[in-house]
Amino acid sequence: MLHLSCRYRGWVMPTPLASPKEKHVWSSDPGRRRSMRVLLSIPVIVAGKNPKGADFKEDTRTLVVNAHGALVALAAQLPAGQKVVVTNVSTQQSAECTVAYIGSTQGGKMQMGLEFVNPAPSFWQIDFPPDDWVVPDN
Repeated sequence: MLHLSCRYRGWVMPTPLASPKEKHVWSSDPGRRRSMRVLLSIPVIVAGKNPKGADFKEDTRTLVVNAHGALVALAAQLPAGQKVVVTNVSTQQSAECTVAYIGSTQGGKMQMGLEFVNPAPSFWQIDFPPDDWVVPDN
């Protein structure tokens, strides 16, 4: 399991834990996301039906993960609200997700935010920081 200990431009980067002398308390922002985003590339399989009803299955990698889902790049063109199944290739664990965000296209693939239908806090096999998380001083 990775432990998260530093923040850079809104993204949380996995790094070694800092010593107690290097820490200060992170104050919660009311406009903050439900969980921290982590830049983490994990191989996944995304499967489901496209808007025409045809089955699709695509190997890809996460761009960003959080406790509520992930951002991935897919060649499949899916609408917001579409249900898909994401399989973590490393653990073979699967979870049903909803396409919650459609972003820009890069390299012929559309960035899509996938949100777990049912909570799956351990799906990515990392420890997300708690609300009273301590951030190192940079």
